[in-house]
Amino acid sequence: MSDVPASYAAYAAEREDPRFTDWLRERTEPAWTEATGHRFARELGAGDLDDAVFREYLIQDYAFVEHLTGAFGHAVGEAPTMAAKSRLVDFLAVLTDDEDDYFERSFDALGVPDSASAAPERTPSTEAFVDLLERAAREGGYAETLAVLTPAEWVYLEWATAVAGESPERFYLREWIDLHAVESFASFVGWLREELDREGAAASECRQRRIERLFRRTVELEVAFFDGAYDGAAAAGEPAADGDRSGGDR
Repeated sequence: MSDVPASYAAYAAEREDPRFTDWLRERTEPAWTEATGHRFARELGAGDLDDAVFREYLIQDYAFVEHLTGAFGHAVGEAPTMAAKSRLVDFLAVLTDDEDDYFERSFDALGVPDSASAAPERTPSTEAFVDLLERAAREGGYAETLAVLTPAEWVYLEWATAVAGESPERFYLREWIDLHAVESFASFVGWLREELDREGAAASECRQRRIERLFRRTVELEVAFFDGAYDGAAAAGEPAADGDRSGGDR
């Protein structure tokens, strides 16, 4: 990050066609590379991820998605145009329908009881992520909410696209990649970036710094969230032995 200008104005002055979201992404390094190339993503794509680790991850992600939908709902209210509101509402439908169905089937295959998925004990990284979402919405406006939502979705597009050529046997690994490596999701992430490009470039320098801090913290928490899946499985004494793929396929 040291060679990336600290202000967007300085960054833009050095480039012919600058994008605010490119500046934000570059300012997050090395966390961006750590998140998009994380061991979790590599093992998931290769089909080598232990069920115990993915189980821990999925339980925490489900808890997080509940708050993520609230943040997208807040963004709908803050969005400046009806077209933007409509685009956000469409994605909310994906979160509450397609992804929810995926979670239910995966919890069943992984033997996750209803009590564990409905009211899990949230890990420190999940708590921090929820706090960041709520703080961005509570203390900022549309741009601040986008500063958390955009990297949260963009990171997933990046890692899923990187492993999209692989096809793990277990359906819950395969479908988790597929949900985030499809053209519709790529298009939505591209749209989020365009919204944040516009809002960020027009913001004051002080507000741009606030947006940058939120964006960078989101990426750092993505790394911590993946790390936490391994930590949680180890703490529970559950890591599967090499080759244990007890969940099977459907």
